[in-house]
Amino acid sequence: MLKELKWGILFSGALLLWLCIERAVGLHDEYIEYHRYFTNLFIVVAVLIYILALRDKRQSMANQEMSWAQGFLSGFLIAVVVAVLSPLLQIIAHYLITPHFFDNMIEMVVTNGTMSVEAANEYFSLQSYIIQSVIGALLLGTLTSAVVAFFMRTTFHDTKRKRHRT
Repeated sequence: MLKELKWGILFSGALLLWLCIERAVGLHDEYIEYHRYFTNLFIVVAVLIYILALRDKRQSMANQEMSWAQGFLSGFLIAVVVAVLSPLLQIIAHYLITPHFFDNMIEMVVTNGTMSVEAANEYFSLQSYIIQSVIGALLLGTLTSAVVAFFMRTTFHDTKRKRHRT
């Protein structure tokens, strides 16, 4: 569980760094209309972190073999750590990194007619983002764990190779 805690904290740190980059390039104010596109690129970072985490987990195992279930469980535990840290990350993001993010998003979606003022105020709020981030961390983390564990497993491949040699 220590490895999963370490990688969950690293993932959370990467997410905060990503938010700082978004703010620095103006995606939380001047170029906010592009925010929804750029923020989705974090999936590349997320998958890379899960690959590194499961590789680290596999290398720490006694025989350096990992089944899909072992990899999935490790990745799922990372997702749980990120989900637990998500409320704190949202507070840091919206009070320290970008205090005016919600106001800017509300103004943008109301101005372009995407949402009413009431809907925008409800959606772009700290409470809403905390709920979204916890659920998102669990769902997307679980999905990422399943896929990455499939490609990082070793026991299936070793069994298959042994069958072909005999």
